[in-house]
Amino acid sequence: MNLFSKLNFSEEAVKVSKNIGWALLGKMTTLLGSFIVGIFVARYLGPEQYGLMNYVIAYVSIFQALALFGMDNIEIREEAKNKDDRDSIIGTAFVLKLIFAAVTILLIFIVVMLSVSDVFTRAMIMLYSLTIVCSCFFVTRNYFTSIVWNEYVAKSEIARSVIGVIIKVLLLLAHAKLVWFIVAVTFDYVLLASGYCLSYSKKIDRIRLWRFDRKWAKVLIRQSFPLMLTTSMVIVYQKIDQVMIGNMLDNSAVGQFSVASKIVEMLIFVPSMICQTMMPILTDVFVQDREAYNVKAQCVMNITLWLSILMSVVVSLMSYCIVPATFGKDFMLAIPILQILSFKLVTVALSNTAGYLLTIEGLQDYAIFRDILGCVVCVALNLVLIPVLGAVGSAIVAVVSNFVAGYMADLVIPRYRHIFRMQTKAIFMGWKDVLRIKEIVR
Repeated sequence: MNLFSKLNFSEEAVKVSKNIGWALLGKMTTLLGSFIVGIFVARYLGPEQYGLMNYVIAYVSIFQALALFGMDNIEIREEAKNKDDRDSIIGTAFVLKLIFAAVTILLIFIVVMLSVSDVFTRAMIMLYSLTIVCSCFFVTRNYFTSIVWNEYVAKSEIARSVIGVIIKVLLLLAHAKLVWFIVAVTFDYVLLASGYCLSYSKKIDRIRLWRFDRKWAKVLIRQSFPLMLTTSMVIVYQKIDQVMIGNMLDNSAVGQFSVASKIVEMLIFVPSMICQTMMPILTDVFVQDREAYNVKAQCVMNITLWLSILMSVVVSLMSYCIVPATFGKDFMLAIPILQILSFKLVTVALSNTAGYLLTIEGLQDYAIFRDILGCVVCVALNLVLIPVLGAVGSAIVAVVSNFVAGYMADLVIPRYRHIFRMQTKAIFMGWKDVLRIKEIVR
């Protein structure tokens, strides 16, 4: 507390700072645990089998948006604004997600039977699709986020990480087959859902108090549907690359691309967590004082973007050291992929920050046009560049498609041009705010 006092932080600033700290701790533990164990798993399995495992994960991820229905951010926003309706909002969101999960798993089964010929790959995809059911219980995590209280979310993630790491280490020591590693990755979701629910039961209230409310169902579906379409497009152009590489090249190429992706994912959580944690605060400020909201929103965008630029440059320059020192010489082909893909962090930060602001301002209905454009660019360019440049071509596409969807599209859509101006200002002038992070929570 003495440090916060010296920095002249307000009570609200202290709360937000601690919340960001817990969020970062939880994600850091999860990502570091997953990354470190992932290194040993990748070395053990080799590019071919490691590529197949990531192909399975990417395949299911493409369908996951239907189950989530774009509801998370809307749920967080409504819970922050309507605290007295907590049980109705959470219960309604949970039931709706269960319904969407069942529909999604059925759809995955149908598509897999029609498009995947290998029986083992089919079985692994259906096994991993069970994670979609576990994701329904993440409504508890969303509530903790809405009240700016990420301590127990972080503790759940840390516990899941520790147990998950132990399980995977035991599998490595037992020289287990690929199927058991996919079972372990699936079980991670069971652990995480259990942790969130246990934290909610202990610190908030009983889960059995949740109730389904038709009024809130209509609100959540109506508000979330545009975001579901948007999220679907985003997931397609974020995950379709690994599926297309697997279909057009081979699983070994997927393995090389996945290694570069894992390293970039280690960094993406920083801007994402800052934005997600600030969403309830910015929502309150938006309602109370639009001028103050504009200042804080610009500051959030500036900081997230320039932190991402700095991290991207460092990772790109150090690629020749990072890849062999971590995943080993079998994955040296991932170096040129990482040098390019590291800049995806910049475009994701630019796009995600804008996406959160559009949700707060109630302008998410038009976001689908951003992501349709990004999705079209992604698929079209992958079809052209993968046969010519291989997985490196897909890395180029990942950066370009995110830039088009998250920035250029905002110039084209009239209602989003104020966001485009904010983004442009952040690109050219945002570096000034990197050392003024406490401005966003004053």
